[in-house]
Amino acid sequence: MKALLIALAVMTQPADSLPDLSHPWTLQECTEWALDHNLSLATQQVSVEGKRIDKNTADMAWLPSVNGSASENWSFGRGIGGNNTYENGNSSSTSFNLGANMNLFDGLATPRRMQLAKLNLEAATEDLEKARNDIRVQVAQAYVQILYNYEIADVARQQLSIDSLQVVRLEGLFATGKASSAEVSQQKSSLAQSQLTLVQAQNNVRSSLLALAQLLELQDWEKFSVHRPQVEMEDVYIGHPDDIYADALGLRPEIRAEQLRLDGSAKQVQIARAAYYPSLSLSAGMGTNYYSSFGTQGFWDQLSNNFSQYVGLSLNIPIFNKFSTRNQVRSAKLQQRSQEIQLRRVQQTLYKEIQQAWNSAVAARTKWEASRTATAAARDAFELMQAKYENGKATLTEFNESRNRLVKAESDAVQATYEYLYQTRLVEFYRGGALVL
Repeated sequence: MKALLIALAVMTQPADSLPDLSHPWTLQECTEWALDHNLSLATQQVSVEGKRIDKNTADMAWLPSVNGSASENWSFGRGIGGNNTYENGNSSSTSFNLGANMNLFDGLATPRRMQLAKLNLEAATEDLEKARNDIRVQVAQAYVQILYNYEIADVARQQLSIDSLQVVRLEGLFATGKASSAEVSQQKSSLAQSQLTLVQAQNNVRSSLLALAQLLELQDWEKFSVHRPQVEMEDVYIGHPDDIYADALGLRPEIRAEQLRLDGSAKQVQIARAAYYPSLSLSAGMGTNYYSSFGTQGFWDQLSNNFSQYVGLSLNIPIFNKFSTRNQVRSAKLQQRSQEIQLRRVQQTLYKEIQQAWNSAVAARTKWEASRTATAAARDAFELMQAKYENGKATLTEFNESRNRLVKAESDAVQATYEYLYQTRLVEFYRGGALVL
């Protein structure tokens, strides 16, 4: 059943959209695939297209509206005829009309609606870019987690190899009477623990791969793997959060989107005020008709003789509308104030995010520097202890304790390295840089 469901899901995808899982994916490939296939982004794109249609509708508001009509009527008994006199008998009438109406002035509401629609489209586009940035961050975070789990698995394999060699060595010493069965059993217990640690590390790798594959909307995730780049860590200039925030204000799409909405709320106030002004419209049309009681005149002759045209101007002057316009202006101003608060809220949220990212980057750098020193010291201590143990000058317990300290130091160093890598890249991302490793 599972295979059938997967096959059906794959069959519904276009052939050119099927992922190539024959090679490990880079972060760039993962990001590009997510941006092209994430369903949340697809929904956001639909919203942008809707705003584009709204803008087109607003842009076309200046064009005249043209309507045509045709009617056929029948009357029975006494009624008015084609010569405007009452007659007895049945009659019918046919009429054709074509009319046009065009807005000439409406208090500048129409051009401001056009401007508002443009701002709404731009804001929706920025919302889409914000959603794309969120996906980029999520993909990078998941990708770095996989790299971290890969490294932890490598550390577990190295320790398993060391423990395996020690078991073989102790079994050889036990055969010659130079080691006790208790020492062999203790080392085998350490070997079993190392095997369990490796299994857990491998499971963590699979879980993190699954998490990224689900983010990418990949179906056949068991074939999915990622490329392990050569990470060259160095002391990166992080800067100050205020400087990072100053750079981010002009770059982050969530800020631009809310600023555009604030501009749009100002247009809404102007549109509401337009109802205070008179409106002027132009109308024009032509029409003709035919009456069956017209006597000897034929259908086409009547249509020609009754053909008429008209042109008119209509001026509407608002005098009193029960304070409806005043209240609409008030509501628009309240919405403008609300949008000002929303902009400040988003700015405040961005500043807090930058503060957190900066603080995490500084802490990660300190941890990374300390972990390198600790790892070097633990490795030197282990190599010394290993030599002492092999020469019979240290116990197995001392050897295992030294090994465990090295494992922990290496694990901490790996974690610190990737945490520092991610946090510094995130800070650069706030500045407008790309999320790359």
